[in-house]
Amino acid sequence: MVDIEAEGEHERGSLVARAGVVGAGTLVSRVLGLARDMALAAIFDREATDAWWVAFTIPNALRALLGEGAMSSAIVPVLSEKVANEGDEGGRRLFARIRGAWLIALVVVTALGMLLARPLTEVFASGYHARPTEFERTVSLTRAVFPYIFFMGMAALGMAALNVKRRFAVAAFAPALLNVALLAAAFTLPSTLQSRGIDGVLALAVGALLGGLLQVAAQWPALRAIGYAGPPQFALDADVRTVFSRLAPLTLGIGVYYVDLVLSRRFLSDLGVGAQSYFSWAMRLCDFPQGIFTMALSTAALPSLSTLAARGERSEFAKTWAQGMGLALFVALPASALFVSLGEPIVTTLFQRGEFDAGAAHETARALFWQGAAVWTVTAVRQAVVALYALGDTRTPVIVSSLDLCVFIALAIVLRGPLGHVGISIAVAGSSTVQMMLLLASLRRRLGTLGGEELTGSAVRTIIASTLAALAGWAAARLAVPVTPLSAWRAVPGLVGTAAFAIIFLTAAWGMQSPELDRIVWAARRRRLPSW
Repeated sequence: MVDIEAEGEHERGSLVARAGVVGAGTLVSRVLGLARDMALAAIFDREATDAWWVAFTIPNALRALLGEGAMSSAIVPVLSEKVANEGDEGGRRLFARIRGAWLIALVVVTALGMLLARPLTEVFASGYHARPTEFERTVSLTRAVFPYIFFMGMAALGMAALNVKRRFAVAAFAPALLNVALLAAAFTLPSTLQSRGIDGVLALAVGALLGGLLQVAAQWPALRAIGYAGPPQFALDADVRTVFSRLAPLTLGIGVYYVDLVLSRRFLSDLGVGAQSYFSWAMRLCDFPQGIFTMALSTAALPSLSTLAARGERSEFAKTWAQGMGLALFVALPASALFVSLGEPIVTTLFQRGEFDAGAAHETARALFWQGAAVWTVTAVRQAVVALYALGDTRTPVIVSSLDLCVFIALAIVLRGPLGHVGISIAVAGSSTVQMMLLLASLRRRLGTLGGEELTGSAVRTIIASTLAALAGWAAARLAVPVTPLSAWRAVPGLVGTAAFAIIFLTAAWGMQSPELDRIVWAARRRRLPSW
């Protein structure tokens, strides 16, 4: 007889450790990604980076839509249930059949994307027609980078299998290879291509394709070790149809979010040179804390929540979700406070060099203020969506995402005129807030609770610590403004302010005996890491 309460406690105890593995891998990837973005900002001018952000958005959105997002959320619950009921051999047979169907789908999507590069660019950036050279450059770059979706789709499939088997490390660290490849390409290829009459920004397409291939290769030994590296089987049986029947509404639900992204790119393409880049660099900075811990928690939690849901243990499910939510907010709330209070010093420290001047830093910081303020709402959305998917509810996220889209469009239309690219950032923040409130209300109806006093108390402690840290960081940055105009001193306010923020936040959290801090420290000391 399984002790459900003890098993639920074990899953909650392992959650931080598993998320730590995913977060460590994501940290490596994000740091390299930040280095990549800094290099792109300094090496290429704004017209080149505008073209790159649009071209890479298209396959990257499909990657998240068809790969890491919907596909992973569709596979993990079904594959977890298959392994629980029929053992590893049943899981391997199902995975081989899923791989066969997914391989065909990816080939078709990749071929269509390359053929339709021009109309896709029309959808994302028709405003570039005012700059014909920019439009044609974006079409060429889109066509060149589109096969990235094939490699990333296969990598996302492997990640789902590894996550079901609680093998988080390889899938977490492999994405860093994309940034290594892009950095290498950015530093070595542009001049070579230009000497042959080829646009230097196409070096980034070469880097993206190499990075995607390396990620697939890096997963292969781990998949072989768990017996999931067998050849694909091309059979559309009932189990595979179950996965794809879940995939359709999941794709629609996540796809509505990417309609927001499509429209963001479309609106930004009308707003002049640099608008795409300023918005994108702000978004990349916001992705940093979300990817390191927020996405790590949701990735680590989905198999555990799916297992508890399959057994009908709603009480343990609610406790596990509430703990994960508290941990996610422990990172997301201070991240929002940091970006709001220290946005411009941080952007200046990270990016202001080469082709990226003080004006670009200021415009990026304006976008970061609003996008950063919404980091915690996006975090709450992701945690709620994971819980609903684990419960088998794929309909609610679709409905809520549709309402979110309406809010985004209304705000963007009203604000883009007077506020430019900042108006689009405000629209993103506003719509994510509405989405969060609706999803949490729906989850509460299904579970009957969202953690009650424990989760509320955790959030209040984190808000107090974040507020104190924001005030201290802002004051420290102001006091550290250099008295000389030397460029070497530009980084000082950002470094000093961020250091003050971190010290005060951790001190306040420790003083209030934050359980989230205790869990993170405990996991770090115990080094309870799952197998690679």
